[in-house]
Amino acid sequence: MTRLSVEMLAADAPEPITSAGHAQLGIAVLVGIAVIVVLITKFKLHAFLSLTLGTLVLGAVAGAPLDKTILSFTTGLGSTVAGVGVLIALGAILGKMLADSGGADQIVDTILARAGGRSMPWAMVLIASVIGLPLFFEVGVVLLIPVVLMVAKRGNYSLMRIGIPALAGLSVMHGLVPPHPGPLVAIDAVQANLGVTLALGVLVAIPTVIVAGPLFSKVAARWVDVPAPDRMVPQRASEELDKRPAFGPTLATILLPVVLMLSKALVDIVIDDPDNTVQRVFDVVGSPLIALLASVLVGIFTLLRPAGFGKDRLTPLVEKGLAPIAGILLIVGAGGGFKQTLIDSGVGQMVLDISEDWSIPALLLAWLIAVAIRLATGSATVATVSAAGLVAPLAADMSTTHTALLVLAIGAGSLFFSHVNDAGFWLVKEYFGLSVGQTIKTWSIMETIISVVAGGLVLLLSLVI
Repeated sequence: MTRLSVEMLAADAPEPITSAGHAQLGIAVLVGIAVIVVLITKFKLHAFLSLTLGTLVLGAVAGAPLDKTILSFTTGLGSTVAGVGVLIALGAILGKMLADSGGADQIVDTILARAGGRSMPWAMVLIASVIGLPLFFEVGVVLLIPVVLMVAKRGNYSLMRIGIPALAGLSVMHGLVPPHPGPLVAIDAVQANLGVTLALGVLVAIPTVIVAGPLFSKVAARWVDVPAPDRMVPQRASEELDKRPAFGPTLATILLPVVLMLSKALVDIVIDDPDNTVQRVFDVVGSPLIALLASVLVGIFTLLRPAGFGKDRLTPLVEKGLAPIAGILLIVGAGGGFKQTLIDSGVGQMVLDISEDWSIPALLLAWLIAVAIRLATGSATVATVSAAGLVAPLAADMSTTHTALLVLAIGAGSLFFSHVNDAGFWLVKEYFGLSVGQTIKTWSIMETIISVVAGGLVLLLSLVI
């Protein structure tokens, strides 16, 4: 979303909907979040409905008129979907093209052909990180599980030695690096610079994924020494294809939006003149919408055509790619509505006041809030959008780099200790054939390591930049 469109939306946003005191607002926040948690965990209600009902409860307890609460919710929902909805859709299309064309399998097979022995866990984390850039976490898991099981069986590796690096790569990309929904929503909420956030996200992601992936997998393999389960491995997309795209063009297609967005950030820093023609060109081609759209269009020629996909297969592929994200868009939109209600009811200012009174660093406060919501709801996306709404006022006086670090602190907190209320927990458990205890010792601890290491790195970076 452009800065102009953000300012226009802000100008149209409703006035504060309540003048309640801090105590009442604090109770309203706790009750609103508690309603969301109970509806998601106890009654298994969809997160979209839970967030909607939780928002209405929040407004009621805060003493806001119902019509004002509804206006805040719909305004926040609309602005959030306007800001990130198209980007999520383009990312889903690119991920579907990558999977169905066999491009993902080509990257996997090429890297694995050059790796072996002790380098295999490092190869797996590299594969997962590259594949994880355009793919949602669940899609990445389904895509890489056959590879993990195949490598573990054929190479006689411990399943955890191969599986943990793959999961770490996917999870770190999901929580810290745009264009994933969580980071995009947080960027939109706190008005961070996407290019700077992307650059710092990659900087934080690299050491984080090394610690939580290849290094922790050694410990996890000792704690849970299990072989790859003897059961049917899901069929890989390329097994049904006569041919598939080459490694180089596939990798270039995946990295194209990242390169364009980072180029925009670099040009903005070097030139720093909004009227400069070169900067204006890069502002356009490096915008998330154009960068992802360019990657999708390039993918038609680098992914689909080499795989033998004709024009008649393009529309069905796009439709199949968009179908699974309906729920994600609604959750993200409702999270934006919840965020706007928090701000309009004065909760954001309350958090700002409390942070000043308690002298809690803003980045640490953002991390702690995201951790609390993640533990309660089990959803990294819900934790991100809710925490971003609560701490958005803290970004008002921050520098560009510190605003980006605020996004990363929220993303890091949103990954903390996945447990039984997280769908990802059960996905990993079932695919790897683990018990609940074994999943906690491996997957849950890995997620906690990612959260703590990334959060620590964000705090350290805040001291030097």
